[in-house]
Amino acid sequence: MATLADVAREAGVSKATASRALMRPDMVAAPTLARVRSAAERLGFHPNRAARALTTGRTGMVGLIVPTLANPFFSPLVLGAQRAAEETDGHLLIGVSEYDAAREAALAERICEQADGLVMVAPVGSDRELRARARHRPLVLVDRGVGRLPAVVLDTPSGAAELVRHLTGLGHREIAYVSGPRGSWADAARRTAAEEAVGESGGRLHTLGPLPPTYDAGTGAVGELPRRATAVIAYNSYLALGLLHGLAAAGIRVPADISLAAVDDLTALGATTPPVTALQVPVEEAGALAVSRLVEVGSGTRKTAATRLPTRVQVRASTAPPPSHTN
Repeated sequence: MATLADVAREAGVSKATASRALMRPDMVAAPTLARVRSAAERLGFHPNRAARALTTGRTGMVGLIVPTLANPFFSPLVLGAQRAAEETDGHLLIGVSEYDAAREAALAERICEQADGLVMVAPVGSDRELRARARHRPLVLVDRGVGRLPAVVLDTPSGAAELVRHLTGLGHREIAYVSGPRGSWADAARRTAAEEAVGESGGRLHTLGPLPPTYDAGTGAVGELPRRATAVIAYNSYLALGLLHGLAAAGIRVPADISLAAVDDLTALGATTPPVTALQVPVEEAGALAVSRLVEVGSGTRKTAATRLPTRVQVRASTAPPPSHTN
């Protein structure tokens, strides 16, 4: 097994220079850094993380807390975060909060004992708790805004408003919104934006929920849809799939009897019958950007910043003008 001394000899530098290049690359000239890294790669040398932590005070670990892994929304986000961490020779520590504030707080405490910083995705803890955590460890939020804390926000509220405008442009005025989990900041923002957009046309938004963002909840919501609603928007694609199945089982045709749309496009909604109009959301990009922001916050190059990533409506066959007669 190669040692640091072997790397130094291969690169033609002192052992101290080789150590700085691998542990504190910001302290080494670019040509020397490239030479040491090349030597380490040729020899298959990987610096000991415990030693690096003692030298630099940093472990190279990035904490990531997501609400669930059952929802396909979060899988590409984890992938994007992992790729961004690897680009800085970091590794992810992942925790799943299950939408539980107490569990989320306990996970954050445990992960921060080992990680240099923390990315929290759609956290359900209070603003006060998140601000307090940010005072002790670099913190970046995803899909949650808290004052001036660094955040990456997928602009699904604006996207939800665009979905509504698409529907009102087709003639719909009575629109149902099947909402997401209780306490979800993103859900509340989407609902508010949708209500404002419906109001622009003199229409009305009927909100169902809060509901767990699952297929079964979508199926069960069919019986709660207002009779006068001619269109329904689902908080996520799992709810939309459940609605699509439940509507078909009830003999309600999409889009002849009711139009259907979803505020994300992460479960092959383009392959359903009919294909479902949905919001395209850059989730993987959000995960990568959140880790990059965390590195910047940890290094002191960025203190506060909120970045909004735009979304785009993908119109498909599940939305059409309302039937000529409604009950």
